[in-house]
Amino acid sequence: MPAGVTSEIGRLRSVLVHSPGPELLAVTPGNKAAYLYDDIIEADQARREHRRFVAILERFATVHHVRSMLADVLATPESRELLIRETMDIVPSEPLARDISELDADALVRMLIEGREEPPGPIAKALNEPGYVLPPLPNLFFTRDSCMIADRRVLVGSMRYAIRWTEAIIMKALFTHHPELASDGILYDGSAERRVNYTVEGGDVHPLRRDLVVLGFSERSSPAAIDQLASLFFEKTAVCDVIVVVMPKENTAIHLDMIFTQVDRELCVIFPPHFIGPERLSILHWRKGDDTIHERATIFDALRQCDMPIEPIFCGGSVRTLQEREQWASGCNFVAMRPGVILSYQRNEATLHELERMGFRVVSGTAFLTGEERIGEGQRAVITFEGAELVRGGGGPRCMTLPVCRDDPWG
Repeated sequence: MPAGVTSEIGRLRSVLVHSPGPELLAVTPGNKAAYLYDDIIEADQARREHRRFVAILERFATVHHVRSMLADVLATPESRELLIRETMDIVPSEPLARDISELDADALVRMLIEGREEPPGPIAKALNEPGYVLPPLPNLFFTRDSCMIADRRVLVGSMRYAIRWTEAIIMKALFTHHPELASDGILYDGSAERRVNYTVEGGDVHPLRRDLVVLGFSERSSPAAIDQLASLFFEKTAVCDVIVVVMPKENTAIHLDMIFTQVDRELCVIFPPHFIGPERLSILHWRKGDDTIHERATIFDALRQCDMPIEPIFCGGSVRTLQEREQWASGCNFVAMRPGVILSYQRNEATLHELERMGFRVVSGTAFLTGEERIGEGQRAVITFEGAELVRGGGGPRCMTLPVCRDDPWG
C-alpha cells in the first residue's frame, strides 16, 4: 500500500513504529539531558506497554516495524552503502567503518539503533567511564519526530539535536528503498541539514486537509526551515494554506502535538492556556500567492478562514493545575485510527472525562483486545492503554506513530 496521508484523522491503513529496546539502557541520571530525557525509563515495562499499544494498532492497520524494515533495506548493497556512508558523515571513524563493513544486516541494525561502545583506554578503564563511538537512539520509538508523509511525498526531519541525526538517516533509507513504503519521492530531506537554526521535526507538522497544514514554530523547528517547508508545500503539493503556531520556548511543549491534536472532523484537544485567554500564543496564517503573512486572533479564527471550523476539548478540564499536570503527561497527544476513534494513555482522567462529555466512549485497551468492548462504525471512542513508563520519554501516541497511509476523510 503506497504512502499517502492528507489528514490527522483519516482511517489509518498502515503505520511505522519502533518498539523500544536495549537502547533505552544507555540513558542514565548523569547523561539523560544529553539524550533529551527528563527521567529514566524502566525498559522492560516500557516494552510491555508498547506491545499493548501496537496490539491495538494492529486491529486497525498494517503495522510496520523499523527494525525489520531496516534489516530488509540493509540486505540490499546499494541502500546499505548509502546508509553507511551517511552514518559515517555524522560519526567519522575508520575503525567503525571497517567493523560495519563486516556486519550482517541484523547485526548492523542492532548497532545503528543500540549504538557501539568505544573501546576504553587506560584512564577510561580506571575511571569506569564508558563512551560511545556511535551513540544509541533511545528516542527512536518516537517515529513521528524524524519523518512525516505529506500527501504522497516524504518529509525527512531535520533534527534539532545531533544525538538524533541518525534517526533521520534511517527514515530516509527506509522510505527511499523499502518497497512497502513506496511514495512519490522526498519533498524535504532534512537528514542532510546540520545547522542548529535550520530544523523541523514531525511533532510540529500537522496536515489537517489536503490543502491545509498547521505547523509549530517550536524549540525544535526553526523559522528558516518552516519557510522552506511552506514554500515546498505551495510549489509541489495541493496545500494552499499554512497556519503557524508560535510556540513557547519551554520543555513542556517541545512540539505542537504536545499542546494540540485533532481528534475528529470538527474537534481538537488543546492545552487551554496556549490557545484561549490572555496567555494565548501568536497565530500566523500564510495563504498561497499572498505576499503578506496575516496574524490571526486565535487558531480557531485562522481555521475558520480556511473553511474548517473546529471546536476545542480542554486537556485537563477547567482546572489549571490538572491542565498542567495532564499536558505534561501527553494529555493533548492522541493518534486517530479513524475520525473520532483515538488512542490515549489511560492516566489522564480529567481529559478523558472531557472527551466523554463530547460523546467519546472511553474503552480500555484490554477490554477492546479481548472483544469485551466493541466500537461500532460511526461511534466516537477513545481507547486507553497503560503508559506510565513510555510517557517518561516525553511523548504520547501521536509521537510513537508514523502514519504511512490514511484514507482521505474529506472524500
